[in-house]
Amino acid sequence: MKQLLAFFLLVPSLLAAQPPSDRARHFLDSLRRAQDIPGLSVAVGWKGAVRYAEGFGMADAENQVPVTPSSRFRVGSVSKSITSIALGQLIQSGKLNPEALLHIEGMQAGIQPFTVRQLATHTAGIRHYGPRDGLDCPRHFDRVKDGLVIFLSDSLLFEPGTAFNYSSYGYNLLSYVMEEAAGKPFLTCLQESVFDPLGMRQTCADRVDSVITGRVRFYEHDKQRRLVNAPLVDNSYKWAGGGLLSSPSDLVTMCLGISNILRSDTQQLLFTPQLLKNGKNTGYAYGWRIGKDTGGRAIRHHGGVSEGGRTFLLVYPEHDLVLAVAANMSGVSINLPEMETLASFFLSK
Repeated sequence: MKQLLAFFLLVPSLLAAQPPSDRARHFLDSLRRAQDIPGLSVAVGWKGAVRYAEGFGMADAENQVPVTPSSRFRVGSVSKSITSIALGQLIQSGKLNPEALLHIEGMQAGIQPFTVRQLATHTAGIRHYGPRDGLDCPRHFDRVKDGLVIFLSDSLLFEPGTAFNYSSYGYNLLSYVMEEAAGKPFLTCLQESVFDPLGMRQTCADRVDSVITGRVRFYEHDKQRRLVNAPLVDNSYKWAGGGLLSSPSDLVTMCLGISNILRSDTQQLLFTPQLLKNGKNTGYAYGWRIGKDTGGRAIRHHGGVSEGGRTFLLVYPEHDLVLAVAANMSGVSINLPEMETLASFFLSK
């Protein structure tokens, strides 16, 4: 731990005189080697386009296939940020009212109704993953609705709007609500309203039964710190909450292109952190964490953790800067401090 801390303190000063992309390259490759990450990918964009994208290490360590900027990684909960853009389209078109009270078939009788907004902002009272969910034994669900069986009959954790509880299951339920409003499957909704119009060609569902070009292999370290394959998972129960594949370039492209598909008032709705009934600010909007970096700059961001994956997406809206990093290993330390270090190279350009 002391060695890793010393690494992060030393690297920025050593790289200060280099161009931003060179500084980023050295920083990320050093980070990858320090944590023994098989493969890592980065993209940085400003002024409406991806300006820097690069892969490091191996997408497939066994067959020595290198990571490229188009390699597809598990993005985990960054799927929520993608889902929020599609939700914004449905709200903007009048197909969904964020304040509409939802009555979901299959939920406990007498349960207090919650709104679309509360589902999207983790204030509805839906629980998160639990030890008895059976997710260690992969199950496939053909429909979004079928996957709701894992949690739908459970009680709410609290009265909607009175507390914050991060919940991927809440986003699974949200995706079902979106399907009903759009009149089409959730993944089709994403494809037609987000992926196609924004040119996100590496983003799709992480289907275990499909051959997906460019999908990386997924890894973890065992107790002896040896590289091993990550456990098999089937993410069909949580496309919206954490089941998508993407590349950092696609994630950056999405953020740079949001204004092409969402009006400013819709963006303001999606990117405004929520207040609880007691007035407390949750720091979370519709699929995005909202705050400031250590320098006081406004940011919105989201991280994603998955079996054999770690992804982080960071946006500086006032500086027109977007950064995304993805790795194909569990337990990777790519968090906000590392992302701020990466951003510092480009904020000073």
